[in-house]
Amino acid sequence: MTQTAQKPNRPKVDVLVVGGGISGMIAAAAFGASGFKTLMIDPVPPVIVGDEVGTDLRSTAFLRPARDLFEKIGVWDQLAPHATPLEGLRIVDTTDGPDGPVLRNERQFEGRETADEPFGWNFLNWHMRRELMRILPNIPQTEIRYGVGFKSMLTRTGSAIVTLTDGASVEAKLVVAADGRDSSVRTAAGVGVSTTRYGQKSLAFTAFHDVPHGNLSTEIYRDGGPFTMVPLKDIDGRPASAIVWMNKGPKAIELLNMDIPAFNAEMTDRSAGLYGNLELASQRGVFPIITQVADQLSAQRVAIIAEAAHVLPPIGAQGLNTSLNDLAELLTLCEANGGDIGHTAMLDAYARSRHRDITARARVVDLFNRVVQSEDSILQSVRLLGLKAVHDIKPVRMGVMRAGLGPL
Repeated sequence: MTQTAQKPNRPKVDVLVVGGGISGMIAAAAFGASGFKTLMIDPVPPVIVGDEVGTDLRSTAFLRPARDLFEKIGVWDQLAPHATPLEGLRIVDTTDGPDGPVLRNERQFEGRETADEPFGWNFLNWHMRRELMRILPNIPQTEIRYGVGFKSMLTRTGSAIVTLTDGASVEAKLVVAADGRDSSVRTAAGVGVSTTRYGQKSLAFTAFHDVPHGNLSTEIYRDGGPFTMVPLKDIDGRPASAIVWMNKGPKAIELLNMDIPAFNAEMTDRSAGLYGNLELASQRGVFPIITQVADQLSAQRVAIIAEAAHVLPPIGAQGLNTSLNDLAELLTLCEANGGDIGHTAMLDAYARSRHRDITARARVVDLFNRVVQSEDSILQSVRLLGLKAVHDIKPVRMGVMRAGLGPL
């Protein structure tokens, strides 16, 4: 008797999102809420409390286009209570003086110049992960599977078959690589990256300060990179900000290991005392600073988004907002293609649409970072003149603010 070979009982989905960080979680919510059968996988569950090892102590200012995406997929009302409005951006240029930092100039960019609302809304990253973990189980068509990751992939004309680390496999019309700067999906798709290293690291932490922030994000320039204070809600009745402090690598490690009283004194000095005394209010995390751009943004049945596609220095809230611009464009194309998603023409359109914005933004942020971190007196003068020109010439100011809010 001839036996008929049994086809594997392999589940099928429209979209497989690989990566369960903030971008991956938002992607899973977006595709599921838009009617696509979606599976998200990640080998490591997110840390959703503020005092554990591995907590992401950074913050993200989600700009208006990100808020629009959250509203479209029906999650903004649940996220908004945990956000701090970002009403404006205060840029302060300082230099070293004989008795401490000297304030050379400052300018303030007001969000309501471009619309009757803030530039954006700031969240601590671990708060965002916590809230998304609460939201995702209620999104239709969406399955979240932590503890299992991507192992290998076979793509063909009509779908991709992905083998998972637990030995199971899944068939997807579209695989979304949202698995970070060391993306396994990108590697499996044969896509390389171009990387620029600066010898910098950033410290991320939360700090109390004496003077209220007034819902302003403040970037203070000296050398080594910007010292950025992003507004948070008061903590225990005290004004607080999320801080990203960029430095040359050895200096960043020195600060990471510095005892708390000395660290408080050093960061108060680095902030030029603009908000009174600063006091550490959390652990300190350290992150390498690079610019990295994928050589391609798509492959057969694969779309590459977020840090798998691009990593930018933490300047001007461009990183995660650029990632959500990727997602918004990909979602729009999927909706336009209905049930026939993930085909080559669609993914080529995604890659063309996003490539120009990503590469232009990477060049601008790269140049800006080089100027801001420099100890060269000429470049510091260029920095000062550039700040004045960008702010004081209204058409330039308005153009820069609009460019910062959305695709270039």
